[in-house]
Amino acid sequence: MTLIAGCSNGDEKADRAYAVPSNLCGTSVDSDEVSPFFPAGESITVQKDDHLGSQICKVVVDKRLILTATQAWVAQGKTTAYFASGQTLEKISLSSNAGQYRFSGNEGFGKAADCTHNEHDQELYTALQFQGSKHNDSDAMKHLITSYTKEVESSSLCR
Repeated sequence: MTLIAGCSNGDEKADRAYAVPSNLCGTSVDSDEVSPFFPAGESITVQKDDHLGSQICKVVVDKRLILTATQAWVAQGKTTAYFASGQTLEKISLSSNAGQYRFSGNEGFGKAADCTHNEHDQELYTALQFQGSKHNDSDAMKHLITSYTKEVESSSLCR
């Protein structure tokens, strides 16, 4: 058995040379709440991509993708489970608010309430996927996807 000693003191926050974002491509988040999902590192980059009406925000730490935050228009009448099934990294079995939110320890999916694009018969969905994070906390993810989706609901996309 080989043991490798590291230079980390075990405190991810203390080992960060970057600031955890409080904004994901225009959508506010509580940096204290997302902080546990971000690793130690030197640099952070936030990239916004728009794809056919969907906004994808990628957060990269030291050239490693940590978070993908998505706002996507989906055909009316679908469910959050349907939306999540097309992009989830693992099986999502937890839900809240009558299925409006689906989540695991490092992924969350939501449906923005009363947010429709009538011209195209679409509804807005959200996703937070911390695929590069070692942190796993379903209670925290439930809170994060709920607050993120509420921020999206109050944005210009839903007005």
